[in-house]
Amino acid sequence: MVCGKDHNHGEGGCDHGAAGQLGEEMGLAYSLYQRIDMDKLECLNETEEDSVKNIFIPWENRLQKEKWVESDADEELLINIPFTGNVKLKGVIIIGGEEDTHPDEVRLFKNRPNMTFDDAKAEPDQKFSLVRDPDGTVEYKTKIVKFSSVHHLTLHFPSNFGDDKTKLFYIGLCGEWTKADRIGVVHTVYETMPGIEDHKQDLMDEVAHGSGPAF
Repeated sequence: MVCGKDHNHGEGGCDHGAAGQLGEEMGLAYSLYQRIDMDKLECLNETEEDSVKNIFIPWENRLQKEKWVESDADEELLINIPFTGNVKLKGVIIIGGEEDTHPDEVRLFKNRPNMTFDDAKAEPDQKFSLVRDPDGTVEYKTKIVKFSSVHHLTLHFPSNFGDDKTKLFYIGLCGEWTKADRIGVVHTVYETMPGIEDHKQDLMDEVAHGSGPAF
C-alpha cells in the first residue's frame, strides 16, 4: 500500500475521476487512527484534557476546523500513541493551526511508552522540518526499515513558527497493521507443564524397579 500520490493539474486540467480514486486510496492508507488504543492515548501540555483524541480522525475529515488540540504552558506538545498491534509506519501528515501556531518540527520516537519532555531530549529515531500545510497535502515519508515494527509511537513537537501556543487540527498516520502474536508465549507455557502421560510413565518405571510406594 502506498501513502498517496501527487495530485497534478496538467495542461488538460484536473482529472477529478482520478482525484476521487486518489481520495479513496488516501483514506485507506491513512486509516491507522483506527488502530490506536484511544483509552491510553496521551498528550502532554494540552490545554484541554483528552482533546488530542480530536485530531486522529478519518483522512476525509482532515479539513474540519471545529476541534483541535492546543498547547498550554508553552509551544511544546508531546503525544504518546499506543497501537493495538504492530504497525509498519510509512508516512505522516500534519495539519497545524493558523499562521504561527503551526508546528515547524516533529520528532518521532518508536517503542518508548510513557515518554516525558525530559525523555524527548534524546536523539529521535527520525525528525522532520515541517511546512505550513492547511490542506493536508504534504506527506512526510518515514524510514520504513526503522519503523517496521512499531507498537508505540511518540510525536514530539518542540516548536512552531513563532507563536506562544501550538495548535494541531489533524495527524494522519499511514502504514500497515498486524495483530500482535502471543501464540509463541502460550506454547512455551504449555511445553513446560508436565503432561498426564509423563506421570503414567514415571509410575510404571517405579513399579518395574520395585520402588513403588510401600503399604
